[in-house]
Amino acid sequence: MKSLLRRLRIRRLAFTFTTLATLSAGILIGSLVANGVHGQSKVNSSDAAPLKIPPPVDLSTNFTRIAKEVSPAVVNISSETVPKQTQQMQQMGPGGDNGMQQFFQHFFGMQPGEPDQGGSGQVREDLGSGFIVDPHGYILTNYHVVRGATSILVKLKSDPAGSSGHPATVVGYDKDTDLAVLKINVDHPLPTVTMGNSASMQVGDEVIAIGEPLALTQTVTHGIISAKNRTIDPGASGQFKHYLQTDAAINPGNSGGPLVNMKGQVIGVNTAIYTQTGGFQGIGFAMPSNTVINVYNQLIGPEHKVIRGSLGIQFQPNLPPAVAHVYGFKYGVLISSVIPGTPAQKAGLKAGDIITSINGQPIKNGDDLVDVITAKKPGTSVTVGYLDNSQHKTAVVGIISRTELEKLLKNAGNSSSSSNGGPGMSGHVKLGITVSDLPQGAPAGLHGVLIQSVEPGSFADRQLGLAGAQGMVITAINRHPVNNVAEFRAIVAGLKPGDDVALQLVNPQDPTGGSSYVGGTLP
Repeated sequence: MKSLLRRLRIRRLAFTFTTLATLSAGILIGSLVANGVHGQSKVNSSDAAPLKIPPPVDLSTNFTRIAKEVSPAVVNISSETVPKQTQQMQQMGPGGDNGMQQFFQHFFGMQPGEPDQGGSGQVREDLGSGFIVDPHGYILTNYHVVRGATSILVKLKSDPAGSSGHPATVVGYDKDTDLAVLKINVDHPLPTVTMGNSASMQVGDEVIAIGEPLALTQTVTHGIISAKNRTIDPGASGQFKHYLQTDAAINPGNSGGPLVNMKGQVIGVNTAIYTQTGGFQGIGFAMPSNTVINVYNQLIGPEHKVIRGSLGIQFQPNLPPAVAHVYGFKYGVLISSVIPGTPAQKAGLKAGDIITSINGQPIKNGDDLVDVITAKKPGTSVTVGYLDNSQHKTAVVGIISRTELEKLLKNAGNSSSSSNGGPGMSGHVKLGITVSDLPQGAPAGLHGVLIQSVEPGSFADRQLGLAGAQGMVITAINRHPVNNVAEFRAIVAGLKPGDDVALQLVNPQDPTGGSSYVGGTLP
């Protein structure tokens, strides 16, 4: 019996030591504090004063005030898309279908280049933000937040927890600017934002972004305007998208929310982010409020769509400096082509003319021209100031809708003819281009020489960027028309190192017969 008790005591001690050995240092120190170090008596804390919660102090800043003013009008938008088996929905990305798309994504988390779930048999749910601009329930957001949605719910800040929100109807949308207007029905006036003038914003101005990022409601972030007039989608698809750039933190779910200045005015709609991780990397883009207001006013109109004006011309953005130098202008728009049947053609405008003003307002570049002309109503007219072979001229040109322009372009494509290559090649080492006379069957009215090959590493390859330009037609060199190989040789023979060289090119497969321009300085 004694032996059994002794074994139990040993096991109990072993268990005690094992337990003590696993205790944290914090518990051991706490024991020492409670019992006194090395047997000392407990500390008398009767002289310790209790802490008190101080009276609240008003630390409000402009940020606090603005958040309180604007947040009630910011809403959460959830959309649900039930795909049709027979329809693949078009992916709508801020980068379009070009190389920029791999860098940009919209805020509801779709990766660039990732196919839409439409047609896959799966229901897609998207989250975004928006803001109320009319107390009757009219809401601005991004088109991509509600694109193709079969149901849309809008949740207000004042809605009780657990509420699913209010059913919303799409009043209208504009793909060109990625904007949409929604309408919800409520029995009381709703809080609204105050719109501001985005043209007054300067780089460095402070801004606040408010939205629902990552399903975290009513999130407020702060930053500055990092840049203005930022185009992230080159070409025709980006001609109406000139963004404010900001470093205010915006993430998936912020899309459609407001970007606000320090007066509490909305000066942009958060639309896109630059990201390689899918999250915030310090670069976000917002559609300027001046563009938003113009689009909104048309979307709430009787037709619920945006109608943009056009002259009926095409131009090439970002011309090389050598082209501008050869054609003798610093500011303006060099016409690449004039669409047959348009007011521009009827007014006598042609490829090679340089538009310098509209109704006396100077035109610096293509963005200026697009902004002015698209705001004009079809059926009206403008006075176009332009240079024709360095001579200042004016013409009264009517405005047509872009829808009508698209019809004319389609008709031009149906009536166009194609050309076939032929013999008669002649090379010239100075430019690095091998050309030939135009073959029989070339489109009527087309003149120039046909590019047969471009020598790798040559001036035409490296400076003019003509690698792969076989089949293009050179119609002019430094504004001198080219009709055949002999004229081509004669003009090129007169070029010397240091000269600017500007080539006017035509793609014979282009139904509009439009020109493009390349240029560089001859080494």
